[in-house]
Amino acid sequence: MELKNYDELNSLELDTLREVGSIGTGNAATALSQMLGCEVRIMLPEVRIMEYNEALDWIGGPEEITAGVLVKLSGQINGIMLSVQQLDFINLVLSSMLQQTIKDYSQLQEMESSVLVEVGNIMISTFINALSGLAGIDVKLTVPAFTVDMQGAILAVPMAEYGGQSDYIMTIGGDFVYRNKKVPCRLLLSPDIRSLNSLLRKLGV
Repeated sequence: MELKNYDELNSLELDTLREVGSIGTGNAATALSQMLGCEVRIMLPEVRIMEYNEALDWIGGPEEITAGVLVKLSGQINGIMLSVQQLDFINLVLSSMLQQTIKDYSQLQEMESSVLVEVGNIMISTFINALSGLAGIDVKLTVPAFTVDMQGAILAVPMAEYGGQSDYIMTIGGDFVYRNKKVPCRLLLSPDIRSLNSLLRKLGV
C-alpha cells in the first residue's frame, strides 16, 4: 500500500528508517574523523518523523541563528538533505582545520564558510552513499548551498519544496563526542512521498 504522508509510516517502516539513519550517521562520523584527523564518535542517533514546527523546536527553535548546508537529491530519490551546523559544531571544525574559533556567525569569512561547506557536503554525501548502498539505488547530489539564517528561514526551503505533499519531515540527530565533549549533530532528510515509497520497497518493507 502506497503511503500518502509521512505520518502513515508503520512501526516496521520507522524501524527500518532508523537503522538506515544509524548506519548513515555512523559513516558520516567516520568521514568527519578522517577530515579532522581525530576520533569523532556519534552517540546513538534519533531518527524521527516530525511536523515541521516540531522539527524546528527540536533543532533549537525558529529564531535561533544557525548555519546550514543544503543539497538537493535527484535520480531514484528526489528530495533535500540539510546539515544544520550550530556554533559548537562549527568551532569543532574550525579549531581542528584552521586552528581558530568564532564567537558569532558574523565572524565567518569566505575561507571558514568554504571549510564548513566541504565538511557538510562530505557528511551528507557519506550518508547518502550509505543509503544508496543499502537500498541499491542511484542518487545524484547538487552542488551544496551554504547559508546563515534563522532556523525557521532555513527550514522553509524543504517546506516550500515539499510542503504541499507532506507536513512532516524526517529528522536525524544525535551528539558527536569529541574529546569527551558532546557536540550536537542535526541532519534533516526530506524525500518526496514517491521517493519514500520507492525507498521502502527497495529496503524490503
